[in-house]
Amino acid sequence: MSVERVEEVESGNEAEAVTTAAATAAVRYYQVAPGVRLNVRSGPGTTYGIVRVLPEGAYVPIWCQTPGQTVTGPYGTSKIWDNIDSGQYVSDAYVKTGSDGYVASRCA
Repeated sequence: MSVERVEEVESGNEAEAVTTAAATAAVRYYQVAPGVRLNVRSGPGTTYGIVRVLPEGAYVPIWCQTPGQTVTGPYGTSKIWDNIDSGQYVSDAYVKTGSDGYVASRCA
């Protein structure tokens, strides 16, 4: 984790350190399967619209995960969908998480 900046801020009689690092520090990034241009969907299934297409070699953050349509891909068959941004989902069967289960919290 890297911290962009640390400031000393006066708070009463004592100084308190405040970091301005993005909240993304706790989020892990995972590699999309090699040679795959992955469709990003507006929901957890292939019936949802395509929001964008990730290029080959992309890495994605997984903010949370949710069950959805079952998909078979390079990393097996899964009903788990990874939320990679607000309203953007990819099938976990195309993301190398190293697990057949959930690696992040469930989406609310």
